[in-house]
Amino acid sequence: MNKITLRVCLFALSICFCGFTPVSAQEIGTIEFISPELSSLIKKEAKVEVIAEGFQFTEGPLWLEKEKMLLFSDIPANTIYKWTEAKGKEVYVKPGGYTGSEPRGGFMGPNGLYKTKDGKLWVCQHGDRRIAAMDAPLNAPKSNFVTVAGAYDGKKLNSPNDFFMSKKGELYFTDPAYGFEGGMRDPKKELPFQGVYRMDKAGKVTLLIDSMQAPNGIGILPDGKTLLVANTQGRGRGWYAYDIASNGALENARVFYNPGTTREPGGCDGFKIDKKGNVFAAGPGGIWIFTKEGKLIGKIKVNNLTAANCALTANGKTLYITATQYLLRVNLR
Repeated sequence: MNKITLRVCLFALSICFCGFTPVSAQEIGTIEFISPELSSLIKKEAKVEVIAEGFQFTEGPLWLEKEKMLLFSDIPANTIYKWTEAKGKEVYVKPGGYTGSEPRGGFMGPNGLYKTKDGKLWVCQHGDRRIAAMDAPLNAPKSNFVTVAGAYDGKKLNSPNDFFMSKKGELYFTDPAYGFEGGMRDPKKELPFQGVYRMDKAGKVTLLIDSMQAPNGIGILPDGKTLLVANTQGRGRGWYAYDIASNGALENARVFYNPGTTREPGGCDGFKIDKKGNVFAAGPGGIWIFTKEGKLIGKIKVNNLTAANCALTANGKTLYITATQYLLRVNLR
């Protein structure tokens, strides 16, 4: 066997064992400038970099400014990872979403992550079917969790997916059925819908929306008056906007943006909103970028990958993207 043949064989074996072909930063994606407005957010020469890989399905990125690290979830692996410039990827907490003793598979792990004002890490846990607080300091993480929200109307939640804390200290969260091994028909499912909820500061959980097939990403525009929710799939796939009334109820439901019938990988998933109200939303084919009025101004395309969520640094200059087996980064400006 000559050297060339050997190299080809080794390369083929690496693909078989890893399950995917390694992709360079130049090959992973492109940026589409749909409107000149995008130039104020992203420089023309910006690149989509692969900064970590080898995961199963990444989600829930959270940038921690003080610690200069990114936390993110690998749902099937039941693991929360951390990434730093100095050390790259490291396991942060495992198990992170399912802490039970009965073996199971599927999307059982952690998803959305949030750091509270008092420095606690909150986790949307698919397998444990709750939002939980890690009972350990950020710099000494442990797989010890305390329930923050785990039920509505006496019934266990489905599998909390994502959440957002309002300026008033009220937690808005989504609860689709992705964490069940049997999907929406799983016999363990107790609620007959996939809900969007609000939890007040006293811990009371109120149902806001029960009509979406798969509520997912959630956030509030900087004015504090408009809630955005992503519906990942089904006939109503898209991003929706709601006015938040003084009593916390939702009014004036409307379409924020309809992605149409595009068949690129992924659905309407997690998103982040910058200080000016621009929305960086995981959608079919990559990250869709909207103004606060819902005008599509550009896309970050991630070739044949499912973009699930993203996170902005505190200064808004860097965007991290969780996309299937990769963690990506775009230095915006």
